Amino acid sequence: MKIVIFLGAPGVGKGTLAAVLAKRTGAQHVSTGAMLREAVQRKTPAGVSAKGYMDRGELVPDGVLVEMMDEFLAETPQGAMLFFDGFPRTVPQAEALDALARKFKSAVSCVICLEAAESVILDRLGGRRVCPKCGAGFHVRNVPPKQAGVCDACQSPLVIRSDDRPETIKNRLAVYAEQTAPLVAWYERQGVLKRIDASPETEIIADAVAHIVRHG
Repeated sequence: MKIVIFLGAPGVGKGTLAAVLAKRTGAQHVSTGAMLREAVQRKTPAGVSAKGYMDRGELVPDGVLVEMMDEFLAETPQGAMLFFDGFPRTVPQAEALDALARKFKSAVSCVICLEAAESVILDRLGGRRVCPKCGAGFHVRNVPPKQAGVCDACQSPLVIRSDDRPETIKNRLAVYAEQTAPLVAWYERQGVLKRIDASPETEIIADAVAHIVRHG
């Protein structure tokens, strides 16, 4: 299997880009959050362990996340291409992923590090609106609803998530820089990191990243 990791600060667009590229290339977009929810729903050993932490409002520890990743990779066809979004977040997690990749006769082939100015990220996150009823997402400029402030799907009033308020965004960016900067440096030393300007439109970035994924 081929493993590609997407790194970047909150709001830089790594999840959106990974999803777009997965459709283009036939790769599987691996969102840690979705994987966690699926493991809990299927009641896998890691999912059962994770649910206990989640029910108590605690963070799922690395050991459980790695066990969940082990379960997932064991069920993944050898010829698959995987786009990881949200894992790893720290150097210990990256080391664990490397060990798992070796276990399944694979390796991390490249790491796409998306970078954008804080002003760009604040604009992207600050403009997000979500529907509290059906979960639909919008952006006041990039993906506006047909009627301002109203969900297209169910006509419920849209809200701003607490995570998308300016003071919260700045705190999230500070936490990201503190926790993930060492991970970026670690992958750079491995020789697999590719830095990409995330300021342009998604399709433009996708063209550049698709070339990297295909040709290294």
